[in-house]
Amino acid sequence: MSDQARPRKSMRFRGRSYMAFVLTPEAPIFEWLSDLDAWIATSAGFFVGKPVVLDLSAVALSTSAISHLIGELQIRDIRVMGIEGVEPSELGPELPPFLKGGRSATLSVSEPQEPAKAPEPEAASAPAPAPQEPASLLIESTVRSGQSVVFPHGDVTVLGSVASGAEVIAGGSIHVYGTLRGRAMAGSNGNPSARIFCNKVDAELLAIDGFYRTAEDIESSLRSRPVQAWLKGDVMFIAPLN
Repeated sequence: MSDQARPRKSMRFRGRSYMAFVLTPEAPIFEWLSDLDAWIATSAGFFVGKPVVLDLSAVALSTSAISHLIGELQIRDIRVMGIEGVEPSELGPELPPFLKGGRSATLSVSEPQEPAKAPEPEAASAPAPAPQEPASLLIESTVRSGQSVVFPHGDVTVLGSVASGAEVIAGGSIHVYGTLRGRAMAGSNGNPSARIFCNKVDAELLAIDGFYRTAEDIESSLRSRPVQAWLKGDVMFIAPLN
């Protein structure tokens, strides 16, 4: 069969949305790296496997200095997927690509705590329990267009609505008491048991543990109704709540 007679396969493209952490170095770099080491010491493995963007808007570094900084981050198991805050011409072909158009996200991440001073012998007492991260996040207002709420520790409950162009990302389940018009991504840290509940669904995207359904994949009969979404294997199901 000739090439002209052979049917041509369609090229398949898919979109992916990932939560990236942004590191913004400050001068002097060696002090910033020292502060980063102190933070990592209290949160071991936090950046492992996470996409990281390097924002260099607060420093002026040569191409070789940028390369050296990325090497220092790699030693700390931090892999940079892209760079922003510089002119593209300042990046050589061996460096991560220049990125633009990113949007800020509200991350619920605790700052490392200062180490406690040892008590005097006569004042020794039982150590205080370590502070616990909250298991849920309550948002009492609407998440407006352009806003991004990220809570990797547990469930997120929104008493208002989630506007078109807004997104809510949770390590656990997501509960929206109003209308869900934007994007809801539950189980973001690898939790296939997470669910999404909303009082009225007109969502742009629903995702659980990386599996997603876009607006085009949500049945029209479910639109503007209370629904829940959950995973069974690698298939997402969406069903009415009443």
